[in-house]
Amino acid sequence: QVQLVESGGGSVQAGGSLRLSCVASGDTYTNYCMSWFRQAPGKEREGVAIITTRGRASYADSVKGRFTISEDNAKNTLYLQMNSLRPEDTAMYYCAADDWWCGLDQYTRYNFWGQGTQVTVSP
Repeated sequence: QVQLVESGGGSVQAGGSLRLSCVASGDTYTNYCMSWFRQAPGKEREGVAIITTRGRASYADSVKGRFTISEDNAKNTLYLQMNSLRPEDTAMYYCAADDWWCGLDQYTRYNFWGQGTQVTVSP
């Protein structure tokens, strides 16, 4: 099993940047597909970005060109660099991991989740 702890959320104005971090502990980090999801009030949880065990990244269309997912395997840490933030990016952001499922959809297939970190973007 793996435990996940996110940090780095906050409040910014539109056009600003934030970097989220997710520290993993427990099992071997490199065994897991790592991902970022987000959930706004009243909306379904949606996939933002994933990075496979081979380091291949994929993004939701809504964040392509603005967000970058990366990881530091030596630190067991996943990052999400968010640039050109928009009010519609406002949500609770969650780090998720699974040793089998690796997709931007079907979030219920991910077995391990962090507690979330809030991102608020004002106009």
